[in-house]
Amino acid sequence: MAKRKVSGAFVALLVVICLVVGFAVGFVGMAEYRTPASDQAPAEAPYVEKLTGSVPGEISIHFLELGNAYTGDCTFIQVGTVDILIDAGSRTESIPTIAKFVKEHMKDDKLDYVIVTHAHQDHYAGFATGANTESLFDMFQIGTIIDFARTNQKEDSTMYSNYLRERQEAIDRGANHYTAEESIREKKDVFQLSGDVTMRILDSKYYYEKATSENDYSVCTLFSQGDSHYLFTGDLEKGGEAELVKRNTLPEVTLYKAGHHGSKTSSSDALLEVIRPKVVCVCCCAGSSEYTKTDANQFPTQEFVDRIAPYTDKVFVTTLCEDYEKKTFTSMNGIITVTVRDGVLTLNCSNSNKVLKEWAWFKEHRDCPEAWKQDK
Repeated sequence: MAKRKVSGAFVALLVVICLVVGFAVGFVGMAEYRTPASDQAPAEAPYVEKLTGSVPGEISIHFLELGNAYTGDCTFIQVGTVDILIDAGSRTESIPTIAKFVKEHMKDDKLDYVIVTHAHQDHYAGFATGANTESLFDMFQIGTIIDFARTNQKEDSTMYSNYLRERQEAIDRGANHYTAEESIREKKDVFQLSGDVTMRILDSKYYYEKATSENDYSVCTLFSQGDSHYLFTGDLEKGGEAELVKRNTLPEVTLYKAGHHGSKTSSSDALLEVIRPKVVCVCCCAGSSEYTKTDANQFPTQEFVDRIAPYTDKVFVTTLCEDYEKKTFTSMNGIITVTVRDGVLTLNCSNSNKVLKEWAWFKEHRDCPEAWKQDK
């Protein structure tokens, strides 16, 4: 049989048909295509909440890890070009870790405000170095120092005498200084950090009277951004918290730095039922036996968890102790950064964004409150 000759026009028509069909199939395929898991948002996406009311401007709050297995506090806050440091624990060996973070994030070389809550090593070691070692006061230009009005420390004790010397040297270089008591008495207790954000030194009974516990001398601060508020109470304990409620008109707060590292002696019902926090950040080395071998009383304690649970399950913890005797530790949430910009709160952590109840350590060492079982 003779072969039929295929015309060029027919071949061209077939090519066109194939292209059209191929395009159609490809289009359908694209419609059913799913982004590979590696390209999707991580499972632990940042916690984001649209806040109600007027919340103008921007504030960033960083709860730092301190580079060792010891519990301590250090919070770096930025409002526009204003830089604030609250405390600098946990040991002097934490200074390089703190300084590196601050230098990388600050707007200039000046710490506009330094707040030193009380004279315990895990809160002020970074400001209380020996004469031949740089303190954080030495490393930065300091605007204003506001610190504890009273202490049970003796002036000749090593760390406290170091602190007094380092503070005086900062004053000699131009820093302003006053205690929390002077702040209240002289009505220098409210600071306009920007057009939208204020910092207020709260009144406390133990600025004026002797306390049994050094913790109750803690300087307490409230940052307000429109209708949103952020509360820092140092290591204030139950009695001090009751007085704080009496002496100040406290609002419900968006963010609360857990008192005394999530201790059973702080974050009392008297305070929580007033402030009703939405987000709680705990600066501690979870499960460390540094202060007690009783599991339930290791930070963050079972009593703290039980009291916080009715208000929120958005609880975040900086560090996890692996073996206190060997001084080994790892990040839990890591550095916790809370940013509120134009009414939207975003919480993002350097290691993980899981809330406390989701961690294996919590499931092994803490009883889960009913409120958290209901995913409130």
